[in-house]
Amino acid sequence: MPRTHPGGSEAVRRRRLLATPALLLPARAWAEDAWPGRPVRIVIPFGAGGPIDNVGRLLAEQLRDRLGQPFLIDNRPGAGGSIGIRAVIQALPDGTVFLLTSASLASVPALYPAQELDPRRLLAPVSLVADVPTAMVVRADGPWRSVRAVAAAARDWPGELTYGSGGAGSSNHLAGALFASAAGITLEHISYRGAAPAMIALLAGEIDMVFASTVETLPHVQAGRARLLGVATERRVPSLPETPAIGEVVPGYVALNWYAIAAPRATPPAIIARLSQALAALRDLPEVKARFAAAGTAPLLTGPEALAARLETEVPQWQRVVAEAGIRGE
Repeated sequence: MPRTHPGGSEAVRRRRLLATPALLLPARAWAEDAWPGRPVRIVIPFGAGGPIDNVGRLLAEQLRDRLGQPFLIDNRPGAGGSIGIRAVIQALPDGTVFLLTSASLASVPALYPAQELDPRRLLAPVSLVADVPTAMVVRADGPWRSVRAVAAAARDWPGELTYGSGGAGSSNHLAGALFASAAGITLEHISYRGAAPAMIALLAGEIDMVFASTVETLPHVQAGRARLLGVATERRVPSLPETPAIGEVVPGYVALNWYAIAAPRATPPAIIARLSQALAALRDLPEVKARFAAAGTAPLLTGPEALAARLETEVPQWQRVVAEAGIRGE
């Protein structure tokens, strides 16, 4: 009786056919077309209750209603956002995990060089969510009424003026460092565990000014406790037309804070496209526009290309600022 080669066995041939990538492709394509077929996790690398957390929960509600699956917020604070960012980098690229973060995404490579967290190489961009103006704020009863006056005082008393932010290496810390460099002055940075404690310290007279988002500062300005001197944007913010852009006084100064969504690098493009399209559909919803406007901003929800371009510009910018100022992450 002739011997049968093991490879000729029907059972073996069936196993080999089932294992071939060509026959797995239709199943994968079906899974991408059906996305999201199960709950989706949005990792936010900051604590619950902050401005970006509030934005995340708004988007999660809207995406759930539009796409028919729960979008669950997963707060992973710590180490300037690097803990949450690394969690997403290491997650399975199957469309069940995304990252919602701030402009700290562009500064993490400079602040934590040993961790090698370059988002341009390790994450897939999904969409810019919003530009969030960073504000320079002083006490309402303080001596300064303009950015120019602050810069002049800093020149008169080098190194004596202090500014607070929500943490060493935070986007607001870097905004203050970049302002000092661009204006040719020296400011002392005081780090707090969040923007809210920094604002409390400002109102108590412990520090001279704060760099923080309009989300965190406008309630105090509107209550008459603080004075908004300028925003760190290229142009005036439409919702704050009377507030100058700091670049009007310090040419070239821009320190954008922004929110964005990214995915593990190998996430299928079809899934990224579907999420990006779902986000873009939210941009003109009255409820979404109203919630963003209350924070002094507007939804962008632009798609992957704008976020990729932002990272290409800002990662090297913050590497330069961090090196010149000798800043280290917490």
